[in-house]
Amino acid sequence: MKPSATTSLGQKLTYLIPLIAVIILTLWGILSKESFAAAASSTLGFITTNFGWAYLFSMLLFVIFAIGLAISPYGKIKLGKDDDKPEFSTTSWFAMLFGAGMGIGLVFWGVAEPMSHYAAPLGATPGTPEAAMFALRASFKHWGFHPWANYSIIGLALAYFQFRKGHKGLISSIFIPLIGEKGAEGPIGKTIDILAVFATVAGVATSLGLGTLQINSGLNAVFGLPENFMMQIIIIVVITVIFIWTAVTGIDKGIKLLGDINLYLACGILLLTFLVGPKLLMLTGFAGAFGEYLNYFFADSLNYSIGGDNGWVNGWTVFYWAWWIAWAPFVGSFIARISKGRTIREFIAGVIVAPAITSMVWFAIFGGIGIDYGMKMGVEATAAVVAKPETALFTVYSQLPLGMILSALTLILLCTFFITSANSATFVLGMFTSDGDLNPSNTKKISWGLIQSALATALLLAGGLGPLQTVSVAAAFPFIAIMLGAALALMKALREEKVT
Repeated sequence: MKPSATTSLGQKLTYLIPLIAVIILTLWGILSKESFAAAASSTLGFITTNFGWAYLFSMLLFVIFAIGLAISPYGKIKLGKDDDKPEFSTTSWFAMLFGAGMGIGLVFWGVAEPMSHYAAPLGATPGTPEAAMFALRASFKHWGFHPWANYSIIGLALAYFQFRKGHKGLISSIFIPLIGEKGAEGPIGKTIDILAVFATVAGVATSLGLGTLQINSGLNAVFGLPENFMMQIIIIVVITVIFIWTAVTGIDKGIKLLGDINLYLACGILLLTFLVGPKLLMLTGFAGAFGEYLNYFFADSLNYSIGGDNGWVNGWTVFYWAWWIAWAPFVGSFIARISKGRTIREFIAGVIVAPAITSMVWFAIFGGIGIDYGMKMGVEATAAVVAKPETALFTVYSQLPLGMILSALTLILLCTFFITSANSATFVLGMFTSDGDLNPSNTKKISWGLIQSALATALLLAGGLGPLQTVSVAAAFPFIAIMLGAALALMKALREEKVT
């Protein structure tokens, strides 16, 4: 069946409008860095100040909604036909979804964030045991159940409508129960898909830039190579060739293989860091912080003061929530693509509970070595380290036994996580701009891979990664409403299922 003229026009607009917007932003960032940064900062400030409450409420609702579905009779429903089997083994499935959803962020912030909170805690004296506990508890919150529940909303809805209802692999398809198929194919649906493409391109390009900076820092720490723009260009070129190649080879081969490598390598580094690090601090830190995280879950989820200073909450929690929502269309779509044949209950356990606990273990261990560094070196030295977060991990490693080996292994993990996030995003962007085709053309995947890398390179040149991150978060603001609508649409569709 040939696509209609309307469908072809919609595909072109979904591809061209985000592309033009990205080019304009890139040129603006290069030609006028100051005005670009000022506009981005002003926009983010307005959103966080006036709508921070909306982010806090929404993310908590996502957790409640997802857990509620898992324990309800709807949890038995298959994401596919009743006789469909999972396409990937549980290990490979978890490895791919974890690498796409967090990956390089865990390596980048695993040491840097807890050290930041230890040096500048909310409601505690810097450098104290209370500050250490707050540092881990805050990190658990930012990387725990909330972000993964956020991913699950889009992922679960998209997998359900794709594989059980036979709709296209587009965010707009989720809304068919609310606006009908004509609405999903019309201006409203195309606007949703365009926002998804733009948020994905901007968000992933920013992460590519941050990953490049940390890989450059690791190469400097391990091999003494210079930290400069030329080295960063070389890193981007090499990584781009690899991630486009793995995206072109498809999920079954390249992306799955790298996902498995990521998982085993990350587990090895985690175990080795635990063995050479302050084990008692890590274990007691995990137990204490996990207990406090659960105990204060609802209070921390809605931690806003009336008329008081909400600077810390806006700067950390609200920004993270906005950032995770910006990543939801990409990560949710990729998770949906690899989850055919899972039940809703299995999906939620695999996408929320398991990765959240894994992330907390990661922060207990890497936050533990960071806090131990802070206890030995003092608050001022800790603040100086986190002032340049891309080097924090390697600085702390230098104080540990086998630090050089850990640095070298982490450098490899950074590269593989970098590639996994990029090739997953390239695959999803190909889907979004191919009318939801679950196996997009190589031409689309190659073009989006090159666009992401070109944008990351241009922004490194312009020094504009921070402002672009801010812009992508601001651009994803409408996704609060889109994701709440997705939950409503899924619930409406599930009520038509016969469950016992």
